[in-house]
Amino acid sequence: MPDNTLQALDNLLALTSVRQKVIARNISNLNTEHYQREEVAFDEFFNAGLSSAMKATEEKHIGGINTPKFSDMHVKIVKDETMDYNSGLNNVNIDKEMSDLAENQILFKFAAKKINGYFRSLQDVIKGSGR
Repeated sequence: MPDNTLQALDNLLALTSVRQKVIARNISNLNTEHYQREEVAFDEFFNAGLSSAMKATEEKHIGGINTPKFSDMHVKIVKDETMDYNSGLNNVNIDKEMSDLAENQILFKFAAKKINGYFRSLQDVIKGSGR
């Protein structure tokens, strides 16, 4: 697995960790009056990583992809300004939060499984066991 792929998976693990905390905070404030739900500005994170990672060295070529580290990127947690107060207290929708939580869990498991497989194959090579 190329280093840039490993770095991208590491970034995904870090991003899902941040999203987990934000979703948990939203759920825990479900009954807090005037609380505004928060979310991670994933599009900005993705676009910042992609624009700095994809650089053409020649007109007809795509250069090597240098995936920036998560710590070098600025992840933004933004307030959801919608005034959808279905609960009468705040704009937290438990169904949306649970859906976001499930999606986040799938992303985390994917990245963790891919990284685990990579290091397991390295371990097999080091031990000399063939599959």
